[in-house]
Amino acid sequence: MRHLPVFLDIAGKRAIVVGGGVAAARRAETLLRAGAAVVAFADAYSAEFETLRERHAFERVERWPADASEFAGGAVCVIATDDAARDARMRAAAKSAGVLVNVANNPGLCDFVLPSIVDRDPLVVAISTGGASPLLGRMLRARLEATIPAAFGGLADFVSRMRARVNERISGPVARRRFWERALEGPAAEFVLAGDGERAEAAIARELAAASDDGAIERRGEVYLVGAGPGDPDLLTFRALRLMQKADVVLYDNLVDAKIVDLARREAERIYVGKRRGDHVLPQEEIGDLLVRLAREGKRVLRLKGGDPFVFGRGGEEIEKLAENHIPFQVCPGITAAIGCSAYAGIPLTHRDHAQSVVFVTAHGRNGPLDIDWSALARPGQTVAVYMGLSHIEQLMSEFERRGADPDTPAAIVDNGTRSNQRVVTGTVRTLADAARAANLRGPTIVIVGSVVTLRGKLDWYGDAVAARQAST
Repeated sequence: MRHLPVFLDIAGKRAIVVGGGVAAARRAETLLRAGAAVVAFADAYSAEFETLRERHAFERVERWPADASEFAGGAVCVIATDDAARDARMRAAAKSAGVLVNVANNPGLCDFVLPSIVDRDPLVVAISTGGASPLLGRMLRARLEATIPAAFGGLADFVSRMRARVNERISGPVARRRFWERALEGPAAEFVLAGDGERAEAAIARELAAASDDGAIERRGEVYLVGAGPGDPDLLTFRALRLMQKADVVLYDNLVDAKIVDLARREAERIYVGKRRGDHVLPQEEIGDLLVRLAREGKRVLRLKGGDPFVFGRGGEEIEKLAENHIPFQVCPGITAAIGCSAYAGIPLTHRDHAQSVVFVTAHGRNGPLDIDWSALARPGQTVAVYMGLSHIEQLMSEFERRGADPDTPAAIVDNGTRSNQRVVTGTVRTLADAARAANLRGPTIVIVGSVVTLRGKLDWYGDAVAARQAST
């Protein structure tokens, strides 16, 4: 370890920045965020300093420091003048005044380093390569930014507020640690992360009431109903990934890509519950019963569904069952198939010159195929996205035409949308069924009907990217 990681309290203290370029501006901004009173010296300042001028704790001096007296009383000094000789002179003056110094891009002249920071105040994560590769530090920061939700700062504040109450109820540091380990994995933390502080406090109160003096609490089960999106793992939300890492058991459907299932916590039990067309490994009623049973066993159950669980995903039916049995649950939306597949096919669902509304329908209802309100579909200036339409594609297109749609209306079917094996077949209301059968599509699919389909030739960004990758290999 080249440096001792230390967090300095510089709130209200004098911090000096020497330099007027972009690097100096970024460091001045960081010092201001930490609460310092910043004084900057330079003979000229870049545009990046303009946003700092109105900060009450910021002073800009349009000259270089004259001597060591300019640095007196400083807690820290950052030097970034883009002139190696000037940097060395400024460092010598600051050191003679007894100030800790950081010189940009010169680790050998630094008393301390400024790390890449993930700021979830009061939670702060600092990443340093000791000056060996600042770029690598920034890359690691980007990864952490994507995996640590912004709400974690609020969670840290919540724990701080609740600490006295917990300490009063539970004696001993080991017992308190055990309590917080369980509480931070339970409903209270989830309520905080969802922005519901009132319910979070109520959850802590319940857990404290149930806790013994050794900090033990009865483990309560919970169900997470999570939308996995249309296929591409990159389309998962941060919240979905966080819940996937908490689950003890994962129930997943056929439409959920295996790469997404693999992102769940490694130790979690995985249960495939089917949902291929006409081949349900578990009937819907039995899935609901299984969710209830697993939650009553104290397990955190992840119900992972393709697309969005509330858009033709029967998620509402499943949480009705949970509510009836007083099982705690959360719902995490996902990108529904029509939105994801149309985007990856280069077909905007709305466009000022083509469609001012969009309708999502399913070609398979409770009582069988094509349970559709046709009067709502055959309208001008509207895009229709049909879920589960492949098995009835001939009847579907015939009904469009019979109900008054122009047979030359553009139409497309997107097969395995957003995935590496995505295929898109285009045609018209009259020709799409034959084209889809000729292409031997297997599904899952989304059918899109409307003049927006004509934009695909211009906007097929994903197909172009796939073709480029194949050409390079």
